[in-house]
Formats: sequence, C-alpha cells, structure tokens
Amino acid sequence: MEDKLTVPSNLAHQNKRLKALLKKYKHAHHLQNALILLSEQASTVAELTLLYPAIHDILQKYVPSKSFYVVLSNRHTNLLELSYFSDEKDGLAIALNQHNSFNEGATGYVFKQGKTTYFTKQQMQDAANNGLFKALGTPAEHWIGVPVFQEKSIIGVLAAQSYDTEQGYSPQQIQLLEVMSLYLATAIERVKKREQLEAEVKIRTQALNLEVEQRKRALQRQQILFKISELATQAKNIDDVYLQLHEIIKSITYADNLYIALYNKDSGWLSFPYYVDEFKKNPQSRRFSKGYSELVISTEETQLIHPDRAKALIQDGTVQRTSPVPEKQMATSWLGAPLKTSQGVIGLIVCQAYNNKHIFSQDDCELITFVSHQIATVLQTKLANIALKKSHQELEFRVDEKTKELRQANLHLQMQIDERKKIEQQLYHDAHHDSLTGLANRSLFLTQLEKTLQEYHRFVEQHFAVLFIDLDKFKSINDQLGHHAGDQFLISVSKLFSQCIREHDLLARLGGDEFVILLTHLTEPQQAEDVANRIINLMAEPFCFKGSSLQSGASIGITYSNQSYKNTDEIIRDADAAMYYAKNSGRNRYELFHPLLTQAIPEQQSPVLHYLEQLPMNFRSSEIITLDENCQSESLLEAFGEHPILGYTSFDILKKFACDKEQHLNVELQLLQQAYTQTSNANLNVGLLPCSSLLLAHPEFNLFTDALSQCENKTQLCLLFDEQEIRYASATQIENLKQLSLNGYSIGLNNFAKDKCELNLLSEIDFDYLLLSSTFSKRILQQASYDLQLQGVLAITKIKNTKVIAKGPAILNFRALLDKHGLGFFIGKQSALNSSLQPSISHSESLQR
Repeated sequence: MEDKLTVPSNLAHQNKRLKALLKKYKHAHHLQNALILLSEQASTVAELTLLYPAIHDILQKYVPSKSFYVVLSNRHTNLLELSYFSDEKDGLAIALNQHNSFNEGATGYVFKQGKTTYFTKQQMQDAANNGLFKALGTPAEHWIGVPVFQEKSIIGVLAAQSYDTEQGYSPQQIQLLEVMSLYLATAIERVKKREQLEAEVKIRTQALNLEVEQRKRALQRQQILFKISELATQAKNIDDVYLQLHEIIKSITYADNLYIALYNKDSGWLSFPYYVDEFKKNPQSRRFSKGYSELVISTEETQLIHPDRAKALIQDGTVQRTSPVPEKQMATSWLGAPLKTSQGVIGLIVCQAYNNKHIFSQDDCELITFVSHQIATVLQTKLANIALKKSHQELEFRVDEKTKELRQANLHLQMQIDERKKIEQQLYHDAHHDSLTGLANRSLFLTQLEKTLQEYHRFVEQHFAVLFIDLDKFKSINDQLGHHAGDQFLISVSKLFSQCIREHDLLARLGGDEFVILLTHLTEPQQAEDVANRIINLMAEPFCFKGSSLQSGASIGITYSNQSYKNTDEIIRDADAAMYYAKNSGRNRYELFHPLLTQAIPEQQSPVLHYLEQLPMNFRSSEIITLDENCQSESLLEAFGEHPILGYTSFDILKKFACDKEQHLNVELQLLQQAYTQTSNANLNVGLLPCSSLLLAHPEFNLFTDALSQCENKTQLCLLFDEQEIRYASATQIENLKQLSLNGYSIGLNNFAKDKCELNLLSEIDFDYLLLSSTFSKRILQQASYDLQLQGVLAITKIKNTKVIAKGPAILNFRALLDKHGLGFFIGKQSALNSSLQPSISHSESLQR
C-alpha cells in the first residue's frame, strides 16, 4: 500500500524537476539568442539611432518592454542624456542628447547606486516620498533600471517599464536585462567607432572629391597652357594663332563672340587683328578713347560688365559712346582680360554675349585672366618673330641688291678659281694615277700600303695581302702587234683585274707590265689565292687585236700580312720575289712567299740546302675519327723536314726547292717506302699518304709502280693526290691515275674544293678517299651555296662508295655543325711518328764527291 503511494509522489517530483530544468534551459536559450541577436545588430547597424530600436525589438520578444529607454552619461557635463525613448503613454517631451532631469529621478538613482533596481508603483512612490529621487512622468506599475557598465565604470542606465499591473518582471527577465546591459556598452562602443569611421571616411571622401576636382581643374588649366604654348612653335602664321586661340577659349567658356585687340602705346591706336561677332564685321582701328576695351587696358585688370554696371560706367563718365548702339546689339554680358607682358599691356582679349545667351561668372573671369597671361606671351613672341622676319626680309632685299652688284664682279674671279681647282685636281690625279690605265700609280699604292701596315700593327686581326703581277709574253705582244696594241692590252688587263677585287681593295700599275693589288680585311690567306686564281683564269683567254690573237698569262707573287714587316719595301720585295719564283716555275701561276726566296745564303751552303735527301724528315700522323671521336684505324701521314732556314716545314713546301726532278722523285719514293713500313708497324688498316702528280708523269710512273709493287698489301696505303695538281694534269697523268685504281691500289683526292668545286673529277675517277680542304669545310658553315655544293659531292661519293673526310686546323671545334650537313669523318689530333727518314747513301756520296 505504501509503495503505491510512493510512486506517484516520485513521478510528481521528477515532473517538477524536469519542468524546472526545462524552464532553466529555455531561459538560457532565450538569453543566448538575445545576445546573438544583439551581437549581429552591433556588427551590422551603421549608427546608434538604429541600434537602440533593434535592441528594443529584441527585448520585446522576451521582456515586457513596450516602454523602454536608454540614458547615457555625458563625460563632459556629467549629466544623464536621453539616447533612446519609447513609451506607451508619455511622448518624447525633450530632444535626445539634451539636458533634462534624469539625474534627479529614478534613473539617476540607479546611476548613482550602480546596481539593478526594481520598483512597483507603490515602491517607487514610497521611495520618492522618502526623498530618494523625484517622481517623474506617468507612474508605471512596474519599473526596472539596469546600470550600463564600460569596464568598471558606469556610463548609463537601461530602463524598462510596464503600465499593466499583471505584467511584472520575473528574475529571469531581470537577469536578461542585466546581461543585455553588460553587452550593450560593447555594442554601443562598436557602433560609435563605426559611426566615427564612416564619418571620417565621408569627410575624407569629400576632401578627396574636392581634391580630385581641384586637380582636374588644374590639369585642365595646364592642358590649356600647353596648347597655348605650342602655338608659338606649331602655328604657321599669326592668323592661325588667332583661330586656335579662339578654339581654346571656346573649350573653357562661352566664346561665340570673341575679339583680340592690340594696343600700340607709341601711336595710341587700337587695332583688331581678330574679330568674330554676330553683329559687327572687321571693325576699323581706332584711337585710344573711353570704351570697354580702353577700360581694361588702362586699369590692367580683367573687367566683367553686365547691363547694370554698364549703365553705371556710362553715368559716371568712365565709358563714353560716340554713337548710340541698337539695343539688340548691346552686349548683355561682357568679359575682357588684358594681355600683359614684361613690357606692359599689349592688348586685350574679349568675350561677349547678346540677348542673355550666357552670363559670365566670376569663374569665367578667373579662367580668362589665367589664360590671358600665356596668350600675351605667345602673341608677343609671334609678333616679335613677324617683325624680325620682316626686318630680315628687308635686310635680305638689301643684301640681294648688294649681292647682285658683287656677283658680276665675282663671276669672273670665281671662274678663274674653278679653273685653277680643276687644274690642281688634275695635277693631283696625274701625280697619283697611271696616265694610260687610270689606275693608282706606285706613289698612291705605297701611301695606302703604309697606312694599311700601320693599321695592321694596331689591330693584328685586320689582315692584308699584296699580289705582285707580271704579265707573261707582254714583249711578244709589243713586238708582233706594236706598242699601240700593247697599250690596248694593258688597258684591257686593268679592267679585267678590277673585276677580280672588291671595292675597298686597291689595284695599281707600277710600270710596264707590272701590277700590284692590295687586299684588305682578310680572314685567311685562301682569299688572296682565290683572287690570284680568278686573275689567272681570266688571263687564260687569248688577246685579240685587229684580227690577230696572242696568248698571254700572269705570274703572281703573294705575300700575306706578318708582324715581322716593318716597312712597305719589305712587303714589295717579298711579293716580287714570289712573283719571280712563279715565273721561273713555269709562268701563268701564283706562288706564296717563303723566307727561302729572299734569304741570303753563303755560296758554299747554297747547293746543300737544295738536296732534300740531306734534310732529316719524319711523319706526322693524324687519326681519322667520327663525331664521337671513335678511331677508324686510319691515319693521314704527312711528311715534315727540318730545313736550316725554313725550319720545321712540310714536304709540300720543301719539294718546290728540289734541285731537279730526279731528286724530288727519289725523296718521294723513299717517303713511300717509309710510310708503308710505319703503317704496317702501327697496325693501321689504311695510311693516307699525300703524293705529288710528278709520280704520274712518264717515265716517273714506272719507277713509282716498281716501288708500289714492293708493298705486300696494296690497299694498306692510300695514295693522296692534290686536287689542284690533278685538275691541271696531263692526259697521260690522268690515265696513269686511273691505272692505279684498276691495278687495285687505293687512291684519294686531297685538298678538294680549295678554290672551286669541280665534280667531273669525282665522276670520272674512282677515288677511295676524298679529303675536303679546310677552306671548303669552313665555308660550308658560312654560306648556303657551299652547302649545296657539298650535297652534290656527297651524292656522287655515295654512289662511288668514296669516304669523305673534313680537315682543317680548327675542324674539331665544328664537328657537330658539319655533322648536321652530312659529314661524318674528320681529321683528328696530330702526333709524330717515332721513326725518321735517313738521308740516302748514294746522294750522300755524290755530295762528298
């Protein structure tokens, strides 16, 4: 029985507890929600006048607060001022933020006590009767005041009141008001800062707008000044200046009617060089009197005249009119500015309006004054220029008159001077040029050569060359055809030589049949050889004169720039020596200078120097490699000898100084045997040996084949013949070369395309190897035409199964570039072979005998 009674009691207790918790949580939820709403409002509202109604709306959801007000303390007066007020019965009797009696009422009491105070109607009356404060306004049934704190200082009071006896304030509602008051100070401060920031932004924006407007105005004025300033230099004439000034004034103010007047202080007259008006056309100049224009000039100030001022000026006599002006032609607004310069007022510029079309303002007055100074400067400059131009024209007229008088007197003298100059020029030309051919003579050539030599000593990279040319069989032409034919031949030859050189090169005639050429700005000796080859080819054509034909030629000596040259005599001497060597070697050819040609040799040593067998010789080996430096077991063997004068010199040069063919042949055959022996000892697949075309001549070819027959492996030694020698070889030599290939010997072509690229040799003869000259290898990378020639060479050699090898002193630096053009084999680094060629015993004995 007791258990049945206990269960309902427990349930009731739990229900009561749950209701209390629910009420507590609901209150906490309301409190949290109110604070969130208050925080949102503080973050969004722009000013306090909007914050308080928002707070009031929040409170009305949870607290009876139709009557609600906020009072804050003024820190300067220490008085409570109303910031927000809403009441059901009492209207707003005083303005917000004004002095009132809140300090004396219940609100002031709460402010002084600094704590929340709740009064019923009776409690408030009792407190008032006890003198705690004064009863103000309509008595409320319930009144609560909550202090508002900022940090620890009280700054105001939040008050709510109810006129309904049944609608009081619960502890939870009072707590909500207290919590709201705690956050109210922070919200107020945030909104105040936002208000202050927005106010500052607004003030700053207004200041910036004003500054922008001022800058725009300043920029506009500056642009106007620039336009006016440009008139002084860009305008063609003064009328153009006036027109452009009018357009500029139109851009800043009303200027349909505008005129510019100039004042001559000395004569006392006003002139009107520019006048645009809807009533008056081109007024005449007048004496200085009492008009609007004169008023501006005499006062030197801008004048703004409207009808009222115009009447006043006429009445006081400042302005006088000589004749009445029709009313329609009276300006309703007149603005004139003086044109001031450093010399005073030179005139004025005037804008005027009729029938009230425009009323000029003070701004217009300032603008026209602003630009008038610049206009005055421009006009003064332009007018001064006109005056100066007029003065110059008058002066020029006078000068022209005087000139005409002097011209006749000077004409005869000038003719004499010109004639003398022509004679001097002719004398200078005759002194420095050949009278027959018109070419430079020895004097001019030596002068230019001296300059070139001095330039070369300063800049060693600017190489030059001298070609000394002697015509072959010139005496025969003179003897058979006469001296007149000889002269014509020399004139024809000079024209041909001129075609072979560049514009900056110099061709000269030294005398007789001797010519010299100075080639400058060279990069390699081959360029000089190219010129020599062109001359030799041209001279190969027969000379025809009056039905007769004779064959001539040219022997050419070439000397290249060298630091050892100190004067021009040395250069001419060496070129002449090389020319004589070419002439003695068969004529119609060129030779490069060698020191041996001019070396003074004791008589007892002279024969010894020409016995090549006595010169110690050895081979220099250069491997044939690919782009990735893979060795092909093939080497180029080049013979070098130690000459007592020339030093360590290649056999290609030394063989030119052999005393006879027999000596040359014996040395070459010894070199052949030695090269084969060294190729075998070095285990090379192929040794490439340069050979002379002399070995292909008859009867030398028989001795050559006998020496080759002693070689066991015919293909282990490739016989290289120089392309230039084969090109000029005889038919017998060509047939012997082909016979070598038919007999199974390996043959090759050396220094191919040194001066020109001829493909007929490659197609006629089966070469196993083709060695491109260093000149051609270099030019492939410089000119597209040489690449096309290379492609033709590669096409033929591919069909012929010929191995193409590029060579040159710097070829290793350009392997990658040449590989892109189709070349895959290159001459590698050089190395000396240990064994050397010993002198022949038979020749040694002959020397002793």
